[in-house]
Amino acid sequence: MSITVNGLDELKKLAGSDLGTGEWTEITQERINTFADATGDHQWIHVDPERAGAGPFGAPIAHGYLTLSLFIPLFTELLDVQGVATKVNYGLNKVRFPAPVTVGSRIRLAGKLGAVEDVPGGVQIAVDGTIEIEGGTKPAAVLQSLSRFYA
Repeated sequence: MSITVNGLDELKKLAGSDLGTGEWTEITQERINTFADATGDHQWIHVDPERAGAGPFGAPIAHGYLTLSLFIPLFTELLDVQGVATKVNYGLNKVRFPAPVTVGSRIRLAGKLGAVEDVPGGVQIAVDGTIEIEGGTKPAAVLQSLSRFYA
């Protein structure tokens, strides 16, 4: 269930808050193939189920950047910022991919809102995110994302 805030002042009050976890999302071979087509990264470990099945992970794995690209839709399950004119991804401070996401796995985001700082015309937030793998001992990704919200 997402937390909803209305405007920058309410967003500022959430600094340091645990945002909880979102719903599980399945990573399908179709999603992996579509990402491979969009990026031109057709490495066999991602798109050749037979070869990948005999490879080091026993199945095709999602591209790390596919997992990372899902941060925003997963994040919108945690925090809904209303009453702003524009929302912009500003960048990342760090990203690590501790464990591969095999096809058929389900992932979700656990997030914590860190700093909320004023920037000209709005605020910048830092979100510490962990993309978890259902039943996994290590996360798929650990990251700090920066976003800006403008009035």
